[in-house]
Amino acid sequence: MNILSQITFLMASSKKKYYVVWEGNRPGIYLTWNECREQISGYPGARYKAFKTLEAAEEAYTSSFADFISEGQSKTKVKPENPLPPEVILNSWSVDAACSGNPGELEYRGVVTQSGEEIFRVGPYQQGTNNIGEFLALVHALALLKKQNDDKTPLYSDSRTAILWVKKKKANTQLKKTSRNRKIFDLIDRATDWLEKYPYKNQIYKWDTKNWGEIPADFGRK
Repeated sequence: MNILSQITFLMASSKKKYYVVWEGNRPGIYLTWNECREQISGYPGARYKAFKTLEAAEEAYTSSFADFISEGQSKTKVKPENPLPPEVILNSWSVDAACSGNPGELEYRGVVTQSGEEIFRVGPYQQGTNNIGEFLALVHALALLKKQNDDKTPLYSDSRTAILWVKKKKANTQLKKTSRNRKIFDLIDRATDWLEKYPYKNQIYKWDTKNWGEIPADFGRK
């Protein structure tokens, strides 16, 4: 193996990840993100995480997800990569969406702002847009808080468009409905219907990405 091949091999090895799925369609340890995604897609409350080594993944899989995210010598607490600025309300939730293409494959999720612990993740769905995902994430979070009788916890979103859509109770998307994205439009209809039926008191704030960095719910795929 020549020097260039060795460097390429080492770089590929260093980027290798192992995915533990504690709760999903088929719990286990998976070698690729696509395999992992198949196990969590469409599974409410899926619990999973990536690890750099097989040994770490095997150790985590023998523990429960709750045990893993708690403080401990061999456990790692999920938390934002960077310290949060003092302006951020720590007792809050943050939401974000990821869309590969426009339109493209869409996912959205919500996390605890202070810890980064994932509360929900939905998708992927075909032929969506980022604005739609941000809108659905906000309404999903509001509905969960309403179900928990929590009208105090505020929400953060880095999308002015999604915040405006929620306030107007309408997703003003230009996306065309097709047979492939029918499920997304069903979710939009359910979200707007929820906003019409249920008033909420939770404050929604715009995340200041320029000064604070990426929102804690960011998918990290940029």
